[in-house]
Amino acid sequence: MAKVYIGTGRRKSSVAQVKMVPGKGKITVNGRDVREFFPYETNVMDLMQPLTATNNEETFDIDVKVSGGGFTGQTGAIRLGITRALLEYDAPNAETEGNYRSILKKAGFITRDSRVKERKKPGLKAARRAPQFSKR
Repeated sequence: MAKVYIGTGRRKSSVAQVKMVPGKGKITVNGRDVREFFPYETNVMDLMQPLTATNNEETFDIDVKVSGGGFTGQTGAIRLGITRALLEYDAPNAETEGNYRSILKKAGFITRDSRVKERKKPGLKAARRAPQFSKR
């Protein structure tokens, strides 16, 4: 049986579990094709970036389970999950020149984007937005 490479990615309130097996480049998200699941081509391009950077667009079949958040958060979570699965795949070559880690690190895909929505404070309309000031 083929080896399965697993990576978990998170962004905002989204969590993605990525399973990567050697194949022809088919990506399914929650049982649906990636282009059917995400409404915008930019989302698909964004989550494909780690594969494109390492020339693996048609090397692996990827199955993703993603929950929480919106399209942007889910795309970012999937991208991080794919990156982590690629690092697991390339672990034997970790010490060699031109390994995936150096390529992905330079592109900025390894770092988890920790930005989340700030909580609303009492007396304000949003996190920092105060009610309109009236002089009289």
